[in-house]
Amino acid sequence: MSDIIKIKEEYLNKLSEVSDLKQINQIKSELFGKSGKISNEFKKIGSLNSEERKGISSQLNATKSELQNFIEKKIKDIEINEINSKLKNEKVDVTLPERSFSRGKIHPVSQVIDEISSIFSEIGFSVEEGPDVENEYNNFTALNTPENHPARDMHDTFYLDKNKEILLRTHTSPVQVRTMLQGKPPFKIIAPGRTYRSDSDQTHAPMFHQVEGLHIDKNINMSHLKGCLNYFIKEFFEVDKIRMRFRPSHFPFTEPSAEVDIGYELKDGKIIIGEGDKWLEILGCGMVHPNVLRNVKVDPSKFQGYAFGIGIDRLAMLKYGINDLRAFFETDYRWLSHFGFDPLDVPSSYRGLSR
Repeated sequence: MSDIIKIKEEYLNKLSEVSDLKQINQIKSELFGKSGKISNEFKKIGSLNSEERKGISSQLNATKSELQNFIEKKIKDIEINEINSKLKNEKVDVTLPERSFSRGKIHPVSQVIDEISSIFSEIGFSVEEGPDVENEYNNFTALNTPENHPARDMHDTFYLDKNKEILLRTHTSPVQVRTMLQGKPPFKIIAPGRTYRSDSDQTHAPMFHQVEGLHIDKNINMSHLKGCLNYFIKEFFEVDKIRMRFRPSHFPFTEPSAEVDIGYELKDGKIIIGEGDKWLEILGCGMVHPNVLRNVKVDPSKFQGYAFGIGIDRLAMLKYGINDLRAFFETDYRWLSHFGFDPLDVPSSYRGLSR
């Protein structure tokens, strides 16, 4: 017991005399470090009988708390003194010009992803995500893609192993597979994200962005798909009317399948989305193939639904007048300064903030 009192008195005196944080930290190590004096006293308790242990434990804990509280108070006093000293001795010249700074901008792709997510959330879609590195089953097989399909070729797909079992996803449809395998219908989701294909020119890039949509329920049909896309296109391009047509196509994972074209016209060299006499392909869609539903353990005799895929970068180019896809990924701040969005002054179409 006397050793504990002696330690306390010795270090309270030491602490009263120190005046900088370095000395304080040194004393903390001497007391509470791995081989500190207080730490060693705690180690001795195990060799005592139960009666002695009870009394010494209580005294030792009280001493530890007292020393720790004193140290904390001492640290605060030193910090306050340092601040007061700086305020007294240091002066700020308020006549100096302000330092220059650069304000960041929201990238058009990020802006469009937010707009798309907001529009679809208003009609009941939730947002799901998945990994960029996928397995062959989720990316191709589960989506009813035949073994000899061109999309599986090396010149279209980035494979990460010799057996072609691991790859960079070529679309975000694997997110639909993962979602359906993990849950039970109904499903109503969109899946925005990065995708990868071996392609590069003015309108294609090895890495680009897509959003997939999926709605699975009882009695879902093509009219629901048309109504959903009609609503989205009008809201995204901020027009009251839209000319839209479904053109027959083929995708392994939908049947029937369609390409969606929208009307537009050219005015002063700009594309005006609306009711022009020209047609512009904008997305692919269709009714989910029964084989896809079977692969994710959904009974196609009870449930059916539609799916669609949209190029996010392409939408950004159309809406904001960007004519070269490669500029999205060149990290040119001058370009971003022109086409980017001020986070404090976003357009009304950024529904995530305006509504």
